[in-house]
Amino acid sequence: MAVRIRLSRHGRKKAPFYRLVVADSRSPRDGRFIELLGTYDPMADPAKITVNEERAVYWLTVGATASE
Repeated sequence: MAVRIRLSRHGRKKAPFYRLVVADSRSPRDGRFIELLGTYDPMADPAKITVNEERAVYWLTVGATASE
């Protein structure tokens, strides 16, 4: 199972926010995920980012790759 760290889009039309999730590479962008790592709100001024750094480092050490 190839695991990726990627953004999952939520919110409404023209007002998105994103969740930083760990998911299987074969699952859809907004589909099933393994763990929620944080959020990203591009609509806030300035953009608001929250990340659980401890868990993100854990997933990177066990072989998860970040998406583009």
